[in-house]
Amino acid sequence: MSKIIIITGGSRGIGAATAILAAARGYAVCVNYLRNHLAAQATVDIIRSQGGKAIAVAADVSQESGVAHLFSSVDSQLGPVTALVNNAGILEQQTRVQDIDAARLQRILTANVIGPFLCAREAIKRMSTRHDGKGGAIVNVSSAAARLGSAGEYVDYAASKGAIDTFTTGLSQEVAAEGIRVNAVRPAFIYTDMHASGGEPERVDRIKASLPMQRGGQPEEVANAILWLLSEEASYTTGSFIDLAGGK
Repeated sequence: MSKIIIITGGSRGIGAATAILAAARGYAVCVNYLRNHLAAQATVDIIRSQGGKAIAVAADVSQESGVAHLFSSVDSQLGPVTALVNNAGILEQQTRVQDIDAARLQRILTANVIGPFLCAREAIKRMSTRHDGKGGAIVNVSSAAARLGSAGEYVDYAASKGAIDTFTTGLSQEVAAEGIRVNAVRPAFIYTDMHASGGEPERVDRIKASLPMQRGGQPEEVANAILWLLSEEASYTTGSFIDLAGGK
């Protein structure tokens, strides 16, 4: 069976690292992105230069129309998806709960919760043995913030990732008998440009001395965990979480 993977938010950071590693492991890769075509194409070019197969698809996966476009593009250009990495997500400026308005909450929850639900729904339609699929695997990119709460920084983001943890648990049980495994990774303190979205590009360097491992993590370290969860080595693993937060 051909291995075909969709990685949402695949143009940068953890998503790009996962795309490159997935291609090296034999997957045909769809790099999904929202706006940064150059970054997405750069990831595709790296994969192709190493002999892999990849496409870039622009789609807003928090919207029904975007998800439909993404999956139909993969169906026609690569084939039915066998692996999904729900990586796309957003973070807004650090602030206290007392200063968070409904508009910000709507943006966070739409991107970080509704998007993964919609993408998982479409993946299940293609993977599930109930729909004549051949099975597959889903990995949700949650965050250690779901455990830690992110007080004084972005409790809204942490809450959205808490929802993803619950989603992972429930969905894993719902589709376990249909040939689909669902797991999650919970990274934190990883060197990506997402911290700039929160208003503190150097956040990892500020915090790293307080971590048990006393260093930040690299996107490739998260990608390795994701690819293990997708692999046959994790064939009896579902509803599980791998924390990648330096011991925090």
